[in-house]
This record gives sequence, C-alpha cells and structure tokens, in this order.
Amino acid sequence: MKTNKFIIGLCCSLMFLAGCQKDLFDDISFLDSVSSSAKLTALYDITQDNTGVVTITPNGEGVTYFEVYYGDNTATPVKVLPGKNTVHQYAEGVYKVKIVGYNSMGAKTEATQDLTVSFRAPEDLKVTLAQNGLALTVDATALYETYYKVFFGDSNNVKPIPFKTFIEGQPITYTYAKAGTYDVKVVALSGGAASSEVIKTIKVGKQIELPIGFDDVNYDYTFGDFGGAASSVVEDPKDASNKVMKVVKTAGAEVWAGTTMSTNLGLAKAIPLKAGATTMQARVYSPAAGITVKLKVEDRTNGNIAVETDALTTVANAWEVLEFNFANQSSGTPAINFANTYDKASIFFDFGNAGSGKVFYCDDVMMKPAAVVLSQINLPVTFDATTVNYTMTDFGNNSTVDAVDPTSSSNKVKKTTKVNGAETWAGTTIGTPAGFASKIPITSSATTMSVRVYSPAVGIKVKLKIEDKNDPNKSVETDVLTTKANEWETMAFDFSNQSTGTAALNTSYTYDKASIFFDFGNAGSGKVFYWDDVQFGVPANANALVLPLTFESSTINYAFTNFDGGAVTIVNNPASGSINTSAKVAKMVKGAGQSWGGSYITLDSRIDFSTKKTFKVKVYSPRVGAKLLLKVENLTDGNVSFDKEVATTVANAWEELTFDYSAISTTNSYQKIVLIFDLGTVGDGSANFTYYFDDIKLN
Repeated sequence: MKTNKFIIGLCCSLMFLAGCQKDLFDDISFLDSVSSSAKLTALYDITQDNTGVVTITPNGEGVTYFEVYYGDNTATPVKVLPGKNTVHQYAEGVYKVKIVGYNSMGAKTEATQDLTVSFRAPEDLKVTLAQNGLALTVDATALYETYYKVFFGDSNNVKPIPFKTFIEGQPITYTYAKAGTYDVKVVALSGGAASSEVIKTIKVGKQIELPIGFDDVNYDYTFGDFGGAASSVVEDPKDASNKVMKVVKTAGAEVWAGTTMSTNLGLAKAIPLKAGATTMQARVYSPAAGITVKLKVEDRTNGNIAVETDALTTVANAWEVLEFNFANQSSGTPAINFANTYDKASIFFDFGNAGSGKVFYCDDVMMKPAAVVLSQINLPVTFDATTVNYTMTDFGNNSTVDAVDPTSSSNKVKKTTKVNGAETWAGTTIGTPAGFASKIPITSSATTMSVRVYSPAVGIKVKLKIEDKNDPNKSVETDVLTTKANEWETMAFDFSNQSTGTAALNTSYTYDKASIFFDFGNAGSGKVFYWDDVQFGVPANANALVLPLTFESSTINYAFTNFDGGAVTIVNNPASGSINTSAKVAKMVKGAGQSWGGSYITLDSRIDFSTKKTFKVKVYSPRVGAKLLLKVENLTDGNVSFDKEVATTVANAWEELTFDYSAISTTNSYQKIVLIFDLGTVGDGSANFTYYFDDIKLN
C-alpha cells in the first residue's frame, strides 16, 4: 500500500511541475519593469514521507527568470519564473543547489546553497506474528517505511546473518527446520539510513500428540510443571542417542506435584479411549521399586472432565513399561466416560509423598498397542515383520535393543553394545532360549550362514554359534573378521571351518538355535554394533540394485542415466543431521536443456506394488515449492508408466516427500525410476537448480 502511495505522490509532483513550466514560459509580460539582479536565495520545502521530494522556490530582486541546478546527477538546469518553484526527488544526502538569476538585459548572478535531505526513521512500527507448527507468518505496519527486513533468529551464528524482505500488505511465511525458541527481529527501513526495529521472542513447534517420544525436533516439548515438579528433555540415562523426559520431584514439592506433558493447548488430537481400548502405557525409569506413578487425562477446556489411574514401579534404575488402565480409575476419582474428550495428559511421580529430590525418567507415552500374538523367530531374520517375536537374549553383560539402521531410517535393525566390563565371551542369542521355529538346513554341501554387520572398526572378530536348543553340547561355531568400519558388510560364516578348539560340524545334529558374539575374546569397552538379515547361505544379490535406494553401498553401482539437462552424481551429504544422517546422497543439477530434463535409474528387478503403494523420498531443495516428479516405467516400454508430483515445503533442509501410488496398475511391470525436478522449467545449472535426494523407498 505504501508503494502505491509513493507512486501516486510522485505522479502528482510531476503533474505539478509540468504546470509550473507552462506558467514559466508562456507569460513574460512582466519583463518591462525589472531591475538588475540582486542577492539570490532559495526556499526548500522537504516532504516528511521519506520520498525525498523537495520543492525549491528561488528568490531574488530584479530577476527575470532563474536557472536551478539540483546538485545531484541531473546535468540540465530547470528554468523557474519569479514566484514559481520546481519539484525534484532526491536520495538521502547533502547537496549543493546552485541558483542562477537573469535580469531583462541578460546579466546574471548566481549563488550556491546547501540542501540536506535526511529521512526520518519509520514510526509506530507494529509487528504481527502468526504461528502454525513450524511455520511463522510475519506482517508489519509503520509510518514512513519503505520495506521490511526479517531476521528469524535461527542463523545468528552465520555472518552475514541471513534475512528475508517484504513490503507492507504482503506478509512473508517462513518454516523453521526444528522446534525451538527464537528471537524474531523485524526492521522497518526508510528511504535512507534511518530504521526502526522490533524484536519478539517466539517458541515454534508442532503441537505434541500421541505417541510422545521426545525425539522429534519438529515438536514443541514444552511441559507444564506444578506443585514443585521440575521437568526437562535430556539424554536417556542408558542410551545417549535417545531423548527422554526427566522429572525431579524437588525437596519440599507437594504430594500432588506433577507435569503436564504439553502446553496448555494440550494434545493435537484427542486420546482415542474407547470400550476395549482403555489403557495407556509409558516407559518409566525410577530410582526405586514400589513407587506410585499416576497418569491423569482430561479435557483441556474443562479440567472437571478428567480420569486418573495409578501404577507401581517394579524395578529400580532400569526401564520398564507401566500400564495405566483408565477403566480402573484411582480411588475417589471420576470414572471414564467415552462421551468425553480427553486431550491433555499429566504424570505424577511418587504421588502421595512430599518431594525429596527423587529423579524419574519417562518416554514413549502412548496408547497400549492391541495385543499381537507373535510367532516364533525363524530364518531369515530381518527384524521388519510385525508378527514375529524378535526378543533377543543377552548374556555376559551384553546389551541388545531395537534400533534404526544408521544409514536408512526406514530399516529396522538390532543394536548391540558390548558395555564396559562385559565378559570376553559376552554375546546374544538370536531370539529367546526356544531358538528357531525350524532347524537350520545345514548339509554337507551347504554349511554357510550370513549376517549383515555394521562395525565401528576393521579387524574385529565376530563369532556365530549354532546349537541344538535341547542339547547345548551339540554345537558348532566359527569366526569372521570385519573388513569395513562404519558401513554395512555381509559377513559369511562357514561352519565347515569351525573355531579353533571347538567341536566340528556334524550334519546329523539338529541345529535350531544361534548366538552372535561381537569382539569375541576382548572385554567390553562400550563398542556398538548394528546387525541385520541373519539367513542361511549368502545372498546372491547382496550387491543388487533394489529398493530402498540409500546410496551408501561402496559395492553397488548406482548407475543413473541422465537426459536433456539433468545430471546425477553420488556425493557426501551436504547437511547431515535432522531426518537424514546418511553419509552419501544423490545430487541432481538441472542445467540448460529441456524443461523435462532429469535422470533415471534401472533396478535389477521389478518393483513389487502388490502390498506397498507409497513412495517416500528425502529431498534437500534450494527453495520452497520446487516440484519433484517421481515416475516408474516398464523396462522396455516407456509408455507403460505411472507418476506423481509433489512440491517441497522447506528450503535448504531435508524433508521427506510422500508419493501416493495407490492408483497404480499392479498388472504391469515397472523397473525404472525416473526423477524430474521442476518439470516445465528449464534449469540453468546454478545453485537454484541444484537438488539432493536420498532414501528412495516403497512403504
């Protein structure tokens, strides 16, 4: 709006000047009575709207006409009649304005006079901030402003500090990479050096919802403590890679001290309590057994609508899952009512006792999953099935937990830590003591099993032992050394080459139980190993180009075919962290060529869409709104294809895009994956047309 005002004002000034010039040169009847020119002066009238428009009125006795030299880069003077003026627009600064006066005889005199144009700082600056999760919309109004700069507060360690600009009436929206508290500075600029600013502190983040895991950087983990409880998000006391909630019931805290696990807005979605589903659960780490933990859920808009229930800890200084069945409400409290809305949750540690400084940890607050009858583990072991009992049995002070593949967040693996002081023979039975559901099919000509291993160093001994679950004396074991550090490798264990000093393979035995030993022969020192894909034999396609595409393998040939300006290479991750900690990613530069320039990769086998029909791709884009077309094609007939296009929502940060393939025909065969960024726009090979992508997977 201010820009429109400026343009209208300038047009009016020019119309006024044109009118002055007509009066100047058409009416000269007064020349008969003039005398010689005398001392010259000029009167300045500077507008107060920061447009730099100045009205100059020259004065002098006996002057027939004046020439006004503006003193800036305008070379030609303007002629002005006595009593008239000229209008000129200046930038901020100091100028030497020269006035030349002429009498009727042509004699002239001149004078130079300083003109200072100084813009006033914008006034009455008002800033409006509107938040929606991680997105922040900024608008502002001010007097005498030209435009605005916004510093969002998440890049203060970068020099120069990046900013975005906007004009009044056209608010700007920015998406933060993660939740947090930020100082947002809005600077209103004049036409010159003068400016005004406002700084507002905001907290951004998605509204918390079940399940609550405290690890997602996108969520606002602001808690509401009361009664003397003190909460924070900290490292898991048993696993530094995991974030949990820590609650201290400080000395003197009320017996009812607790923590609301959200802001006053409560949860983003109501807790789905209903008949047959009345139980929530939470992982709890308590300093002692037998401590009462209360969980209360309520309507965030009406605290009188609530239900609460209690559970007792059973172990000390160890994690356990506590169940809270709201069908069994605490004595003297209201019963659950499924017609009510429960969208706020609070937890009370050591309820009923005054605070004494006890420290508690909490994680994974969720509805209790529906009971699943898990089947006995069996080869191959992938840790991906939801119906298999993947319970591991550690011994010798080993520690094995469920984990995410360090190179692919979509893949589930096991993580084994050989903790400080663990026995030299510490290991893990793959499953429960019941072993596998069926025997390992060892024969005289088929004696090998394989395990994918991610080791912290080269040359570490890994032992695999198989045995009869009913007779541990019937066993065979073999050893392999790791050959890679901090990357996956498939290790082959040939039981025809048994470990020194151990029993030889006997194919007449029943081998239906397996145990793995990392860094065998050395006491535990805290080394961490990841492992997956335990199977009989060595997969022939260990280096096959198949989904998911992670670009991490040093043995797989990620051969892209570029076309019409697209160019893909495998490079180091330019921004490791957040949702993508991969070491390697794919980079596409869209250069001059065609608007459809891109690249494709041909898989070693067709894509199976029989049960999974959702593609996910992690993308790092230089701008919001960049589009990625993901297309699949038949191996020999490009007309047999299906595609979806999704736009990015963040810039210069990793995000995961989802492509809905539910409408794809499963009767066709697809083996090529085609990627085109910004279809319809020809690239120029610049940073603005440089994209990164990773972890192409089918869910």
